[in-house]
Order: sequence, then structure tokens, then C-alpha cells
Amino acid sequence: MRLRALLDTDALGLRLLGGEDELDRTVRGVMTTDLRDPSRYLSGGELVLTGLAWRHDATDSEPFVRILVGAGVTALAAGEAELGDVPEDLVVACARHRLPLLAVNESVAFATITEHVVRQVSGERAGDLAAVVDRHRRMMTSGPAGGGPDVVLDLLGSDLDLRAWVLSPTGRLISGPKVAGPALPADLCARLAGEHLAAARTGRRGPYRVGVGTTTYSLFPISGAGRTGNAAAGDVRETVLSDWLLAVEADAGDWPAERLDLLHGVTQLIAVERDRRDAARTVRRRLAQEVLELVQAGSAPAEIAARLRVAAPVLLPGLGAAPHWQVVVARVEWAEQGPAGEDGGGRRTDGIGGGPVAQALLEEILVDPLATGPEPSDRIAVAHTGDEAIALVPLPAVSTEHDGSESGIHADTLLASVRDPLSAGLDGDGRLTLGVSASVHSAEGLRGALEEARHARRVAAARPGRVCAAGHQELASHVLLLPFVPDDVRRAFTARLLDPLRDYDRRHRAELIPTLEAFLECDGSWTRCAARLHLHVNTLRYRVGRIEQLTSRDLSRLEDKLDFFLALRMS
Repeated sequence: MRLRALLDTDALGLRLLGGEDELDRTVRGVMTTDLRDPSRYLSGGELVLTGLAWRHDATDSEPFVRILVGAGVTALAAGEAELGDVPEDLVVACARHRLPLLAVNESVAFATITEHVVRQVSGERAGDLAAVVDRHRRMMTSGPAGGGPDVVLDLLGSDLDLRAWVLSPTGRLISGPKVAGPALPADLCARLAGEHLAAARTGRRGPYRVGVGTTTYSLFPISGAGRTGNAAAGDVRETVLSDWLLAVEADAGDWPAERLDLLHGVTQLIAVERDRRDAARTVRRRLAQEVLELVQAGSAPAEIAARLRVAAPVLLPGLGAAPHWQVVVARVEWAEQGPAGEDGGGRRTDGIGGGPVAQALLEEILVDPLATGPEPSDRIAVAHTGDEAIALVPLPAVSTEHDGSESGIHADTLLASVRDPLSAGLDGDGRLTLGVSASVHSAEGLRGALEEARHARRVAAARPGRVCAAGHQELASHVLLLPFVPDDVRRAFTARLLDPLRDYDRRHRAELIPTLEAFLECDGSWTRCAARLHLHVNTLRYRVGRIEQLTSRDLSRLEDKLDFFLALRMS
């Protein structure tokens, strides 16, 4: 389609700012980006949409435009929602390089323009296919009429009699048809995700066909702007572990080209929704990065607490008090042939950025596998540093389960939900290791929680398998006495056991800490301890019961007595 035709479409809200002599250029595709250098994702002929987040000052416009022109971009369209009027320095840079520049009215979503270009470039469809494509706009609208991926899946079912689901790489159901029919079982979702990852790693082009019993499923990769699936995107390992997929209950092997084109167009539309979600994560990622930098720099607990108070309402809107927090650390490592880029252990140390890969993956796997839709991930903040990703996970409240463990994220549960499908995506040359901390309820304990999660990840890394995880429970008490364990871990251990008792003593003047010390010094003897404290035995039993209730420990068990003994000595 011609660039001039876009300007003539009133519904798109485009206004020409420069390049009137270039309006006969051909638009072959569309890409949304806020990267400073998106060249690796461009193949030429695109209309580039940008919200200008890459621009920090006037000097940024010239190199950005130069990169677009070098990649053969047809035109640039800048949104007015963020900065208002398009900056003059960008107008001048585009004029200097003869790159047509359009302004996008703040009332028009990039998704609307994307859908229009995709539909026009794909050409006219015949019969019911054309009708379905024309109605896809409803999926991407931001107003009440929009419905996200569910809308297009329902349309595929009603107009083409195709049942389809959007899945995460871990097999979590993100979206499915609301029309009548059996739900897709969780184990089948996990298998389809694994088959998709295994096929994608081989470099095959989608759709991938998978037979399950007498049913055939066709799996279409969903890759957003700058993700694998774009021919210019580079190494498939960079994003294969975080891209969504569209699973269709049909054999696409005998489909006509028009129908295949339609489904590929559907994946592009769903990719816009995925990119929108990624953009919404920017604030949470920034919060996590700021907290992480404060924690690692050894900042004062008051400063970290202030930042946590800012993060809490963003991650858990409506929560009255600051929540407990858990830390999850992830690392993705890829093997590489030859000496270059290796750390001596056969693992890649350069080339593929392990941190961003682990960050995108962690944002997916920390969502409850039973939750549907992208919204649950809005409560997770993930940063990355070096080759590891670090998640700050808020917990509205911490309760004790029937088995005595705390609620929250458990390493074994996390591992069970993602091991099978992700192992397929890592098969041959990759590993994912995860470490999970205990919950902490103060800024002072956050640094220790981070070190605890890192130590747990190292425990997981020592195990065989493509996907491994370990939790804080697997850090035995005696490990805390070893010289190589940082002081922060010891402080976290002490705080986890004693802080609830200190808080209770401060509020109720209950003297639980002195009672605990005396009880341990008396070797757990009720009569000797009661006599020493000048208490009735029933009063002592009440206090010890309160200690056990607050800490989820059992003072009749030797290991729990030992933990309390060490905590008191290290405090």
C-alpha cells in the first residue's frame, strides 16, 4: 500500500509533518518500537510507530533517524500521547534525511494503525476470511468494546469453526474461546508448549503440527516487535523461552495460502497485545531495578523501605499496609562451542544477554499456572543485572499452610509447573536455574533475602537437569556458620525467626524473647524453665505456644531448637 493511502484514512488520525514529496513510497509492514537502535528488527519498507520513549534529549533524534533510513524504513509515525507535540529536533532530523514523518493523534491507538496496515498489506480475503479480518479491530481497541485475544479467538470459532488458544511458553492458558466446548487440559497445554519450544529451537518455520491421539494441533508462533520470528531478530535463543504461541485444533498442512495468511495475521494482532503488556511492565521493572540497586549498594533500610512503599500500591493496588516480600533469582545459561565466550565451564558468557532472557522468562513463570490472562503478571516486578534476573514478589499476607510451611512461592511447586515444557526449549545447550527466598516483612531483611535466593539458585545449579530450582528450606542451618556465607544471609535468617517475636513483645510486652532464651538454656524442661522465670507452667506453655504460632516452628523438634539457638547467638 502507498503511504499516501494511510494519510487519506481519516480513522487513523495521521498528520503529515514532513516528506510530502515521498508519499508514493510503499508500506510493506509495520513495527512498533521504543528502542534506540531497532535496526536488527527491520527488513525495509516498514512504517515505524514510536511513543518516543527512546528520546531523552534533542541529541537523540539524529542518530535514531539515521538508523531508520539505513534500514530502509518507509516512514516514521510518532505518537503525541506521551510528549504532546512531536519535538522539533525530530522534525528537522527527518527532513534532513528525507524520511516522511507523521504525527499520531493521542486518541488513536498504535494497535489500530497496526491492524489497518496488516490488513491492507495482506490483501483482500475471500468470503468469510475477509469478514473475520475486518472484525479483528475489536480485539485491539482500548475502549470498552475491546476484548483482547478472546475476541479474535471467538471469531475464529464462529466464522471459521476453528478452536484456538493462546498459551505461554510454560503452557499457561492466556486466552481461549468462550464458546461452548471442553476446556484445554493443563497437561495438554504443557505438552503443546513443549512441542512448540522444541520445534522453534530447530529453526523450523511455523506452524508446527502436533498429533495428540486422534486430534491434530497446529502451533503458530506469536512474536512481537523485536522478538524471534522476525527474520532479522538473530539468535532464536534470545526470546524463544518467553514468546507466546497460538494453538489451533486443526491440521494446517492442507490449508490454502489465504487461510494460512489469515492465521499469521491473527498472530500479529495478538502480538500487539503482548507488546502492550510488555510496555505496561516498564514501571514495575524500573521499581524493581531501583530497589535492587539500593539493596546491593547497602543503602539504609529506611531508604529501601521508602522505595518499597512506592512499589506496594503499584504492584498491589488497594492494599492498606506494606506486604511481605519474596525474592526469586533466575539464571539462563547457554553452552557454546569453541573457546570464545566461555567461562571455562563450557557456558556462554557473552553474545546472548542472559539477564534479559531470564527477566522475560521469570515474568512468565511467576504467574500462577492456574490463572488465565496476562493481568496476574502485573503484580510481579523483575529486574536484571548481569546474567541473572531478580524478581521482587509482593505477598498480601503470609499465612501458615497445613504442613507448617509458609504461603507464597515454593520452589518445588514452581519447578513442577514449568520443568517439562521449558526443558524442551533448553534441550541440547541450555539450563535454567531458580532460587527462592523465604518471605521477609522489612526492608532490613530484603538484602539477606536476595543473598538467600542467590545461594538457593547455586544449590539448584549443582543438580542435574535442564530446569532446576531450590528454596530457602534447602539451606541447612549449619550452612549459615560457614565462613563463605555473607553476613546478610545470617541477618535474614535471624530476622525471619526473631523479628515476629520482637514485634509481638514490643506491642504486648509479652517477653517472648527472654522466655525463648530461658527455655533453650533449660534444655526444654518445662518445670525448670517455669521456676527460673517465676511463672506457672501453664503460663510458660502459653508463651511457648505463641512463639511456635508466630514462627511456624515446633520447639519439641531438635532442628527447630537449633535454629532458634543459632538465631539468638547471631543476633
